[in-house]
Amino acid sequence: MSQTPPVRPDTPCVAVCSTTFDDVCRGCGRTVVEVSQWVFMTQEEKDVVWERILAEGYPRRQG
Repeated sequence: MSQTPPVRPDTPCVAVCSTTFDDVCRGCGRTVVEVSQWVFMTQEEKDVVWERILAEGYPRRQG
Protein backbone atom coordinates (compact mmCIF):
# COMPACT_ATOMS: atom_id res chain seq x y z
CA MET A 1 0.00 0.00 0.00
CA SER A 2 1.54 3.33 -1.04
CA GLN A 3 1.41 6.35 1.20
CA THR A 4 -0.07 9.60 -0.02
CA PRO A 5 2.54 12.36 0.14
CA PRO A 6 1.79 15.09 2.70
CA VAL A 7 0.01 18.17 1.41
CA ARG A 8 2.32 21.14 1.86
CA PRO A 9 2.56 24.66 0.50
CA ASP A 10 4.78 25.17 -2.56
CA THR A 11 7.45 26.69 -0.32
CA PRO A 12 8.14 26.85 3.42
CA CYS A 13 8.63 30.63 3.16
CA VAL A 14 6.61 32.61 5.71
CA ALA A 15 7.86 36.05 4.60
CA VAL A 16 10.13 36.43 7.65
CA CYS A 17 13.33 36.33 5.62
CA SER A 18 16.67 36.69 7.34
CA THR A 19 19.09 35.03 4.89
CA THR A 20 20.71 38.38 4.14
CA PHE A 21 22.06 38.34 7.69
CA ASP A 22 21.89 34.64 8.73
CA ASP A 23 23.08 31.36 7.23
CA VAL A 24 19.73 29.79 8.18
CA CYS A 25 16.50 31.73 7.74
CA ARG A 26 14.74 32.43 11.06
CA GLY A 27 11.36 32.16 9.34
CA CYS A 28 11.50 28.98 7.29
CA GLY A 29 14.63 27.24 8.57
CA ARG A 30 16.21 26.78 5.16
CA THR A 31 19.84 27.54 4.43
CA VAL A 32 20.83 30.33 2.04
CA VAL A 33 21.61 27.70 -0.62
CA GLU A 34 18.26 25.94 -0.11
CA VAL A 35 16.37 29.23 -0.46
CA SER A 36 18.25 30.20 -3.62
CA GLN A 37 17.96 26.76 -5.21
CA TRP A 38 14.39 25.90 -4.13
CA VAL A 39 12.81 26.43 -7.57
CA PHE A 40 15.43 24.15 -9.15
CA MET A 41 15.16 21.29 -6.60
CA THR A 42 13.44 18.02 -7.36
CA GLN A 43 10.42 17.09 -5.27
CA GLU A 44 12.55 14.49 -3.48
CA GLU A 45 15.13 17.14 -2.54
CA LYS A 46 12.37 19.45 -1.31
CA ASP A 47 10.87 16.62 0.76
CA VAL A 48 14.22 16.10 2.52
CA VAL A 49 14.38 19.81 3.38
CA TRP A 50 10.74 19.81 4.55
CA GLU A 51 11.37 16.84 6.85
CA ARG A 52 14.39 18.54 8.42
CA ILE A 53 12.82 21.94 8.95
CA LEU A 54 9.60 20.49 10.37
CA ALA A 55 11.65 18.37 12.81
CA GLU A 56 13.47 21.56 13.86
CA GLY A 57 10.20 23.41 14.53
CA TYR A 58 10.02 25.49 11.37
CA PRO A 59 8.44 27.31 9.63
CA ARG A 60 7.97 29.97 12.31
CA ARG A 61 5.82 33.04 12.01
CA GLN A 62 6.89 35.89 14.23
CA GLY A 63 4.08 37.83 15.76
